[in-house]
Amino acid sequence: MTTTMFNERLDQLPAYPFPRLAALLDGIEPGQSPLVMSIGEPQHEPPAMITEAMVKYASLWHKYPPGSGTPELRDAIKNWLDRRYNLPTDMIHRDDHVLPVAGTREALYLIATTVIPQDRPGPKPKVLLPNPFYQVYCGAAVLNDAEMVPLAAGPETGFLPDLDQIDTETLDTCSLFFLCSPANPQGAIASPEYLERIIGLSRKHDFVLAMDECYADIYDREPPIGALEICAKQGGNMDNLLVFHSLSKRSSAPGLRSGFVAGDAKIVKRFTALRSYCSATIPMPVMAASTALWNDDVHAEENRDLYRAKIDIAAEIFGNRFGFYRPPGGFFLWLDVGDGEAATKKIWKEAGVKVIPGSYLSITDKDGSNPGTQFIRIALVHDLATTREGLTRIAKALES
Repeated sequence: MTTTMFNERLDQLPAYPFPRLAALLDGIEPGQSPLVMSIGEPQHEPPAMITEAMVKYASLWHKYPPGSGTPELRDAIKNWLDRRYNLPTDMIHRDDHVLPVAGTREALYLIATTVIPQDRPGPKPKVLLPNPFYQVYCGAAVLNDAEMVPLAAGPETGFLPDLDQIDTETLDTCSLFFLCSPANPQGAIASPEYLERIIGLSRKHDFVLAMDECYADIYDREPPIGALEICAKQGGNMDNLLVFHSLSKRSSAPGLRSGFVAGDAKIVKRFTALRSYCSATIPMPVMAASTALWNDDVHAEENRDLYRAKIDIAAEIFGNRFGFYRPPGGFFLWLDVGDGEAATKKIWKEAGVKVIPGSYLSITDKDGSNPGTQFIRIALVHDLATTREGLTRIAKALES
């Protein structure tokens, strides 16, 4: 089989974090019963309304679902956005600004295919992304033949890209800017001023801002402000902006594969056209369950309380060691252990707990530095007792 039959851009992708982690730990016997805290897969009991809705609407399995979702689902999403972000009721229109998607991973990837020009003269279009980052951002850039520009997001910049360090030429050739708030893995939350600035840059330099807000309903103290709130303060203008949300984290339902994109009507229209050719649509019973979940805020509050309790446990166990801080959003710990790979192997060997090196969630910059090298990421996705046990094991391994 010749290599000419494959897309050679696949060879430009860095190794995906989890196979890379498996290779790192291969041959090391865990010192205790294995516990996986490397994957951000919520293990809380999903709300009963999921099963109830899917049973109630089981007769709809025989129908092809509409690619743009049911009116009821789009209404539920619009109403949740209005409630969550205190938006004017006439700002979001369900048929123009909202598009349900089968999980945000495919949507975050495919938005690049929608907005990155392929035949524009001049330098390659650029895709800007925080570093560390959700790996799909990288795939979206590379496989659409764009130049990926990682922007260091370490402690010195508040775990968000420093917008002042991006030169004008880079902004002028940028087609797509991914930003995650609350950030994965660090939990940082973009301030209103930061969001105003980056939205302004997207319009001044004419690039699409893809705001990954999938952790927006998991926070420690204050609800994270969203990009649509900034748009509301600007009279409702959503030009150049898309926000991405999911039920995976908010509702502990990663297997539901249900989320949505909302924002600039022009982009949503083009994105809808693309997805008609290549995307999976959400099955009708799943859409019914999704509608129920977006219409209910009580289960999300209960979910959030469990994550707060686990952060309390982490604070008790780690204190001021290993750079521990209470993440403002999300459910990850981002610990400074000096050497993430070495610590990951030690924790697995001595404690039987699987975490992931920060360097596997980052990429080495042109200057040769990797902002994740000294960190490990721990996912607080288990019940309280399991979380306490896992974190206690990790702390003992790091202390020894």
